[in-house]
Amino acid sequence: MDPLRLCISICPLAAYLMVLGVLNIRKHPFLTTGTRDLVALSLAVSGMMFTGPIALFMPGEAAVFFGFYAWVMMLGIYFLLVIFISLMQRPRLVIYNISVEQLKPILRDIAAKIDPEARWRGDALYMPGISVHFVVEDVPAMRNVQLKSVGPNQSYMAWVRLKMALLFALRQEATIPNSYGYSLIVFASVMFTLVGYEIFRQPELVKIAWNEIMFL
Repeated sequence: MDPLRLCISICPLAAYLMVLGVLNIRKHPFLTTGTRDLVALSLAVSGMMFTGPIALFMPGEAAVFFGFYAWVMMLGIYFLLVIFISLMQRPRLVIYNISVEQLKPILRDIAAKIDPEARWRGDALYMPGISVHFVVEDVPAMRNVQLKSVGPNQSYMAWVRLKMALLFALRQEATIPNSYGYSLIVFASVMFTLVGYEIFRQPELVKIAWNEIMFL
């Protein structure tokens, strides 16, 4: 692969890993929605999609007629598909840099305030008063916890209320930086360095690849 396509493929992923690494070494947990998490992952692999499937299925006639704008339209279709899939997902919350043992007491306190009828069944929390039912799933090595909705009968506004309450509670919660985050930062830095070296070493190939991509 030429340096330019290597850069397009690797740099978004490296940036994503760098951000994950920073989130895992913070002193406080980080909360995001499942939709945002999926969109971020889609951006991370967008470079690989650009140089892989999108380039493979690029219509030849459209490339000749529209030139660079053919890439814009193909990428637009990709991101519209990502948005559609994101909107079709059930509610989900993702918390980085926290263990499930540390999160559960926080969830118990929040559930007791929001819905007195809330009850636990193993790792699942059911709040019938506000139509929220989710299961707690964690990845211990990454200290990443997800609250995944169970069943279709969910209240979107109640999930927003839960998210805001959890966001406020996590701001008061301190955590130990996750060593896993440092390895992600180092790995991302190595990826950036290798890509930059290849671009600096072979500038003529970069120019040729740019002309090919731009249909010049």
